[in-house]
Amino acid sequence: MGTRLNVLMHDMVPKHQIMENEEVSKLLSDYNITIEQLPKIYHDDPIVKAVEALPGTVLRITRKSHTAGEAESYRLVVRRPKK
Repeated sequence: MGTRLNVLMHDMVPKHQIMENEEVSKLLSDYNITIEQLPKIYHDDPIVKAVEALPGTVLRITRKSHTAGEAESYRLVVRRPKK
């Protein structure tokens, strides 16, 4: 068998972190939104598997930005619907 690619080590993959419950509460409060209003990412996405996030987890994604230095975005991990 060949070696597996560690997606976390790839230059093009931004930093993904599992957020603590307190951080999620503050995020939702600051933006006056519900958790369901966050953009979604499927539980079987390679990066979600790599950071071992479970459905219901919120990920903080930190990208390098030419204008802002760093830009953060957030995703709610959800199960992929069955076909």
